[in-house]
Amino acid sequence: MSRIRVVIADDEPIIRMDLKTLLEEMGHEVVGEAADGQKALDMARSMRPDVVILDIKMPVMDGLDAAKIISEEKIAPVVLLTAYSDKDLIERAKDAGVFGYLVKPFQESDLLPAIEIAIARYLEMQELESTVGDLEQKLETRKLVDRAKGILMDRFKMSEADAFRRIQQQSMNQRRSMKEIAEAIIIAHEI
Repeated sequence: MSRIRVVIADDEPIIRMDLKTLLEEMGHEVVGEAADGQKALDMARSMRPDVVILDIKMPVMDGLDAAKIISEEKIAPVVLLTAYSDKDLIERAKDAGVFGYLVKPFQESDLLPAIEIAIARYLEMQELESTVGDLEQKLETRKLVDRAKGILMDRFKMSEADAFRRIQQQSMNQRRSMKEIAEAIIIAHEI
C-alpha cells in the first residue's frame, strides 16, 4: 500500500510517540498529533488524512464523539485504539461509524491490517454512496420525463414513443438535458 497520511490522538504522550514511531517505521506519514478529541477533529478537518487513529477516553471531547463527527462529515475512516473493550463502548463505536477497533496493548502486526481494511471499507462506502446518488438522480430524471411524456400525450394526442422522441429531440436541439426539457414542459403545463 502507498504511504498513508495519519492523524493520531491519545491523551498519553508516550502512546502517541510510540504510535508515531511505529507508523513512520512502516513508511507512513503522521500529519497530526492531538491529546484530545477536539484537536483531533480540527486536525482531521484541516489535514484531510487517509485515516484517523483515536483513543476513546480523552479530555475535552472523547474519541467516540470525535469519530462520530469525522464519520458524519466524511473526512476519513476512523480506527479506535483503546484499552477499553466493553460491549457498550463497542456499540457506541459502531454507532459512531468507526471502521476499526484495536485494544491496547496491540500487536504491531495488527495495526497495519486494521488501517488498510478501514481505508478499503471507507473507499467502498464512498463508492456506494456515489452510486446511490447517481441512481437517485436517474430515477428523478425518469420520473420527470415520464410526467412530461404524459403531458405531451394528453395535450397533443401522441403515442408514448412519439412523446419521448419529442423530449429527446428538444434536448438535442437545445443542448439541454432531458431532465431540463421535462421540467420546462411540466412548468409550462402548470401555468
